[in-house]
Amino acid sequence: MPFASSNDRLFKPSIFLLLSLPFVYLVYAVVNNQLGANPIEAITHYTGEWALRILLLSLAMTPLRMVLKKPWPIRLRRMVGLFAFFYVLLHLLTYTVLDQQFDFASIVADVFNRPYITAGFVAFLVLVPLALTSTKGMMKRLGKRWQSLHKMVYLAAIASVVHYLWLTKGFQIEPIVYLAVFIALMLFRVKKLIPQVAYRKN
Repeated sequence: MPFASSNDRLFKPSIFLLLSLPFVYLVYAVVNNQLGANPIEAITHYTGEWALRILLLSLAMTPLRMVLKKPWPIRLRRMVGLFAFFYVLLHLLTYTVLDQQFDFASIVADVFNRPYITAGFVAFLVLVPLALTSTKGMMKRLGKRWQSLHKMVYLAAIASVVHYLWLTKGFQIEPIVYLAVFIALMLFRVKKLIPQVAYRKN
């Protein structure tokens, strides 16, 4: 039996709540002064890591649908993607407002002189049009162009992973894990596409 609409009403709010919890905890930590000696750095890293995690989760929705042969992961994909953008926006605002205090000359210099910030800025620029065109109305207006546009999420994801890899100093396992997850998701898609291409040629 397909994923029922009655279950949708329960499942979507549950996922919404789960994806909101990192933000709720961040607010709690800020209010209760639990971010350590450098709270701005803590917020920057925290929002960036959650943005990357949720972005990779959004990419996992299609493989999950293929594995489960159920439509419900696709119904969650837009919401998960918008949450990823929300945390990316928090990450950028933390850097722009709290860290740089609207010093746009310094921000521009960082974008051009620090490769990891360049990669992060590229990811943000790619995600902006995806977030703006995530509505059903924009999907209808753009038609086939909508799918082509939203395939840019792969560029945003790899730019985000590279941003994290270049940011970390020394060998750290966590960015390697994110890279491995991204590669695994891409390999899964390629593996699924190859039989389809071969079938069309025959």
